Amino acid sequence: MSTDTKEHARFDARLPKEQKQFFEKAAYLGGYRNLTDFVILTVQEKAKKIIKEKEQVLASERDSEIFFDAITNPKEPSENLRKALDDYKTFLSNSK
Repeated sequence: MSTDTKEHARFDARLPKEQKQFFEKAAYLGGYRNLTDFVILTVQEKAKKIIKEKEQVLASERDSEIFFDAITNPKEPSENLRKALDDYKTFLSNSK
């Protein structure tokens, strides 16, 4: 039987009393067990969204760089591509 051990870290925050009461009300109305669950789950959801958006932007920028590099610095066609073009031209000439 294996035992799962998770490392825990503490997160403390100081905030105005009114803000804490506001968050507690939201936690209660949202059906969360307590303020800690509300804060952790809400922050986790927001963090996932931010990370996903940033990774999409980075991937999009990388894709753009690859695309524009391929257009501005085209490579010589491979032997297979040349053969495919010849086959296509033959096909077209035989279709007429």
